Amino acid sequence: MNIQERLDSINAVIKNIAEFIQVHKDIKDDFNEYLKTIGQNSKNGIPLQSACFSYILERNLGEDLKSIPELYLENNKQLDKETKEIVEALENSISSVFEIKRITKTGFDLLNIVNERRYMVTSLMKMTTFRGVGAGEFIIARIVEINGDHFLLEISGILPEKRKTDAYRFAVAKIIQNPELVYLDNPEKQKEIEQDVAEVYDKFVEFFGKTEIITTNKCADELIGLFNDYAEDGTKSDYSNLVQEPEKFEFFNVNEFNNSYDNFLENSLGGFSSHKETYDVGIIYDKELGLYAIPFYGTFNKIFEEKDYTKVTNYDACIKYFLLNDKFSANLIRSVAQKHSNFMEIVNSVLGKNYTLDELLNKYKRRYVSNKIISSTTVLYRSNAFSNTLGIIEEDEAKPKIDTSKKIGRNELCPCGSGKKYKKCCGANV
Repeated sequence: MNIQERLDSINAVIKNIAEFIQVHKDIKDDFNEYLKTIGQNSKNGIPLQSACFSYILERNLGEDLKSIPELYLENNKQLDKETKEIVEALENSISSVFEIKRITKTGFDLLNIVNERRYMVTSLMKMTTFRGVGAGEFIIARIVEINGDHFLLEISGILPEKRKTDAYRFAVAKIIQNPELVYLDNPEKQKEIEQDVAEVYDKFVEFFGKTEIITTNKCADELIGLFNDYAEDGTKSDYSNLVQEPEKFEFFNVNEFNNSYDNFLENSLGGFSSHKETYDVGIIYDKELGLYAIPFYGTFNKIFEEKDYTKVTNYDACIKYFLLNDKFSANLIRSVAQKHSNFMEIVNSVLGKNYTLDELLNKYKRRYVSNKIISSTTVLYRSNAFSNTLGIIEEDEAKPKIDTSKKIGRNELCPCGSGKKYKKCCGANV
């Protein structure tokens, strides 16, 4: 099969799936609601591919949270082998931020700035569509691999070279939301990160003497900072005054967690200590998935420790928070369940169900059951996009002069913009 025939096949499959979601009785209403949220009107025929790609490739529906490609295959049993391969490949497509290295007659030479891999991609659209787009610019795009060849499915955004900072900030936001993107399709990077996880686990146990610490959000950032110092250079400080439980274990809404896109990165990286309310935070090291800082982890455990769990304020909302929050892994839920014999009894009571633990995890933590998703905190340390965003990779730019007349705390961020603590940067020899 030549390239043009392959392109025609991929476009035909995408067209058929787009038609499928508009006529399937259990999907079309949900899809039409989705179109309303993005300002598209499906009454004028099949929507543009760019309008429904995210729906087709990211939406999960039904009790079992099945993907659209899964549902398409289930409802079309007579598909030929080639079509099935294309549908399965679409489900595993990569959505990321790419730097255009070179433009060819049929596509692009791209650097995925999230997983740091280069891709030669053939465009499904005519290259005249991209007239005016040049090397050095950044695109938010989706690519797919089929039988060893990569194809460009869509470009949903273009940033000029002068907006490199914005491109990298967007890449870091994607990593925080989906840390597995850093090593997706990059086994060398995954091995590197897994080695880090194993090494830092030993240091965590050496430092704390256990794998879990409960403290308050007011102390969590500094406590993690002291551990990071130990992990980096073996400096061990007394942290006993930073292990403080809140006056009461209770669950409530924290306004600072309600991130909009504009402040997502700042709030995600800004730490817990600035938050107005005081609540408990679990600092946990998963031997397989790395370091986590988890709000209300102590409260979550307290539900299963109290004689009357209904006395824990908002216990039901807390349980649902841990099940529905995509940042909390299946390993975390499994660990809590193993510590408390009444775990499933209470969870089922709250949900009005009769799940086994495996059924619960397959429903609420399916992404973690199906994939190895290392914590975003761990992955960011090995991300060039993150380092670039913080200015750690300076790309031959000289550090700005800093005002030495002002006193700078040794644990404060260095004013030079490196992202490092002052004592580990410009203050190292002061």
